[in-house]
Amino acid sequence: MAHRSTFVVVAAAALLAGCGTTDAPDPLLPGPAGRVRFVNLITDAARNPVNATLERMPFGVNLNYAGTTPSSLPAPANAIYRPILTGSRTLVLRRTADTAAVVATIPLSIAVSVDYTVYATGGVGASPIVPVITTDTNSTPAAGQVRVRVVHLAPTAGAVDLFVTAVGADLATATPTLAGVALGGTRYLSVPAATYQVRAVPAGTAPSARAANVTINLASVALPANGARTIIAADNSTGGAPLRFIPLVDR
Repeated sequence: MAHRSTFVVVAAAALLAGCGTTDAPDPLLPGPAGRVRFVNLITDAARNPVNATLERMPFGVNLNYAGTTPSSLPAPANAIYRPILTGSRTLVLRRTADTAAVVATIPLSIAVSVDYTVYATGGVGASPIVPVITTDTNSTPAAGQVRVRVVHLAPTAGAVDLFVTAVGADLATATPTLAGVALGGTRYLSVPAATYQVRAVPAGTAPSARAANVTINLASVALPANGARTIIAADNSTGGAPLRFIPLVDR
């Protein structure tokens, strides 16, 4: 399926040059905007949960592992994405229990009419927090279809073959829906609306050995017509196994 996506890993967090958070215009005011969503995948209990602020504006509160904002905010502020004025922005994460403790500072560059998901990853064993930023395709899917994006952010899994099948389908006779997805990989696919099972096995696993080597399993997920979903492959909340899929609603 034709789509536009860019995958950017920001290896180091730094304060933005030029216009700082104090002097920046309110990023939530009307004007040319993109849209932003944040997902907490920090695998360090000592730094969770976190509060998120964007240019000093509250963006999310008390976000535990797998928490996402703005969808977790109280209504009516709980949209999937929040419009943010274009330009250079800074997303700051602080510990909810001690808001003086900065967990990560993530620079963003927002373009007009572009949707972004910001993932905060890592942290296990007091390791650095590594931001991962994707640009997201959220146009209307083809009639009766569902757009699915897979984002592989499970370091423990290594490269995987991914199967999106009918619930309980025999993996020995299935063809990988996505083969050889490496850590950090992100891919889109389109499937008819239905209820599916999503499974991952180590890349290249022999067909007869797949059922015994499922490393991540989403037993059942309903994918609605004309909808869009992101499915994140992730470690558990403190790193390592058991691994998990985290489904997100995109539209």
